[in-house]
Amino acid sequence: METIILSHPHQLRKENLKETVVALGFFDGVHLGHKQVISTAKQLAKQKEMQCAVMTFSPHPKEVLRADQGPLDYLSPMPEKIKLISQLEVDILYVIEFTREFANLTPQQFVDDYLIGLNVKHVVAGFDYSYGKLGKGTMETLPFHSRNAFTQTTISKVEKDHEKISSTNIRKLLEKGKVAQIPPVLGRYYEVVGIVVHGEKRGRTIGFPTANINTDRYLLPIIGVYAVCVKVKGRTYEGVCNIGYKPTFHGENKSFKSVEIHLFDFDQDIYDEEVAIQWIEWIRSEKKFDSIEQLISQIQEDKAKAKLILNKLNMCSCNC
Repeated sequence: METIILSHPHQLRKENLKETVVALGFFDGVHLGHKQVISTAKQLAKQKEMQCAVMTFSPHPKEVLRADQGPLDYLSPMPEKIKLISQLEVDILYVIEFTREFANLTPQQFVDDYLIGLNVKHVVAGFDYSYGKLGKGTMETLPFHSRNAFTQTTISKVEKDHEKISSTNIRKLLEKGKVAQIPPVLGRYYEVVGIVVHGEKRGRTIGFPTANINTDRYLLPIIGVYAVCVKVKGRTYEGVCNIGYKPTFHGENKSFKSVEIHLFDFDQDIYDEEVAIQWIEWIRSEKKFDSIEQLISQIQEDKAKAKLILNKLNMCSCNC
């Protein structure tokens, strides 16, 4: 897959581009609904003997149009999104740099410059896709704006248990810690990629060494303790993860939220290594303990619960 970053106004020339079927969307998380849009585009491209492209944006429009609200965290930050889409074996990924200038394009300008201008002959998008200034362009207006230059396929609402599969609903599950309910709508366990960094090194003093993970720009589940699988150095290990503020040591100070993982049967130096955390199941909320002894006892209980959960799911057929 070729990834092409486009800034407005882009400099690509239609006559230099192959005829294309394009899948449109933001595709945060690349969930099962997104995959239906992309797989439909792939099938049509094959039938039409054209190349298949996916078009997305960076950053999310809210980060530009509502800049006062600060940066967003993502289900799949751009490097992860590129990896996930490349696994779907499309030919091209167009990443449009979303700016205020780009946001001010009329629906007709967007279609002229970024669809017709990129030699798109067929568009595939979800029923709720919108484009152009204030999102005034919709799949219903697209035939008018297309000027007969391309045709389109609109993907109806994709549901699971009578509820729309959407990035918004996956975010809600994460906010409630319901990570075990995510695979049926995401198509896999929710995964966060990060780098192992130096922490307070307190875990090793109480018999439970932990790896502190920097998870830049990923949306994390609600604070608490989770059973996890962690991919590191080409292998996958079972573990237990705490997201939170470590109130036993830091009291009410909530200035820094940490992600700490204790891996089972593991004794390696992995500082500065990239790891991928798969969130399997929520165990409990974070809480403050009156003594280190109580904390150690609880960690032992958490570890036992995590092992029970992971063994029941047969997670570590995971090659560890």
